[in-house]
Amino acid sequence: MIYKTFRTIAPVIVAGTALLSIASSAFAEDAPKVKFATTAGEFVVEVYPDKAPKTVENFLQYVKDKHYDGTIFHRVIENFMVQGGGFDGKYVQKKVRPPVVHEGREALAKGGAKNVVGTLAMARTNDPQSATAQFFINVKDNAFLDPTPIPPGDPVPRFEYQGQVYENTPRSNLVNAPQLFGYTVFGKVVSGMDVIQKIKSIPTGAGGPFPTDVPKTPIFINSATLVK
Repeated sequence: MIYKTFRTIAPVIVAGTALLSIASSAFAEDAPKVKFATTAGEFVVEVYPDKAPKTVENFLQYVKDKHYDGTIFHRVIENFMVQGGGFDGKYVQKKVRPPVVHEGREALAKGGAKNVVGTLAMARTNDPQSATAQFFINVKDNAFLDPTPIPPGDPVPRFEYQGQVYENTPRSNLVNAPQLFGYTVFGKVVSGMDVIQKIKSIPTGAGGPFPTDVPKTPIFINSATLVK
């Protein structure tokens, strides 16, 4: 089906309250690393300021501010992802700074990672520019969360999305379409993935303001510490 302009497409929405390619198999020697000590065990993530500088700076500042200490993994879906960093044990949302600019497309253009198993990405609401402190870790390959690259040109001569073809579309229509932003990947788990696997498998149900997907046994982040 051919369209002359890019019309509204059903959005891809990941999160409730605030959600919503490992680029190289070799660990980056100079990548900053953060150790999370949780009630399920410890895991370490490395982050990539060369791919998503504002996102990484934002995340590391929350780490330095001890924002994550005492928070829980409040959203766990076994065949999808585990999400945390926003709520304390009483399901009170912690105060956050203003949102960080979305860097998903820029990160991919620099050879950054996609939403595959073990990668670390920013959670947000339906607004692409709403990410603050919450993050999620992919526990399966979630290609539908990846940012959509926009072909060159203005208007864009041809653009394909979800099986439909759009022709001669003003570039701004595509660049600003919320459903094409995806989610910014800015790091990955480099040790302790077994802990993430343990967290993803924990029984879930209702908790606090959330009707589903909350671990029945709370998983706390006791501390998040910059180790490099």
